Amino acid sequence: MRFRDLKKKKQLQDKKEKNEQSKVHYANYTDRIKAFITDMFMIYAPILYIITYVFLDGKEDFQSSQIAPFIGVSLYGFIYAILLTKLAQTPGKKAYTIKVVDDKSLKNIGFIKALWRFVAFLFTATTLLGLLLPLYRKDKKALHDIMASTVVIVE
Repeated sequence: MRFRDLKKKKQLQDKKEKNEQSKVHYANYTDRIKAFITDMFMIYAPILYIITYVFLDGKEDFQSSQIAPFIGVSLYGFIYAILLTKLAQTPGKKAYTIKVVDDKSLKNIGFIKALWRFVAFLFTATTLLGLLLPLYRKDKKALHDIMASTVVIVE
């Protein structure tokens, strides 16, 4: 094949990929918030309940413990990362038909990237600035999405 033909073929392929990426529908900010709240009730609340009433003696022990909340958040982050790795969505995201995928390939992310996204989310949640970023971006990425190279799309 001639170089000119190869170059033309590459340009057509790039154009096709660009058209596929432009068809991506980004998730609404309100749906992301609703999915997060749903996940808190479906995943995090049961974890806290089990820690408080199965492993500890009740509310007072949980409130006086410094390690119990850390274990709860760590366990939630681990479950969150597993769900994003295997299914690209948590129960809350599934309820609102949204997925977390890699921003370039639009495929499921790996476990380390999902765990990093969760840690970055904890950081951005403390500043609040990173959580408001999707309101001002066309691709609706929050700061933790930018840090992890992910995007939340409609399924």
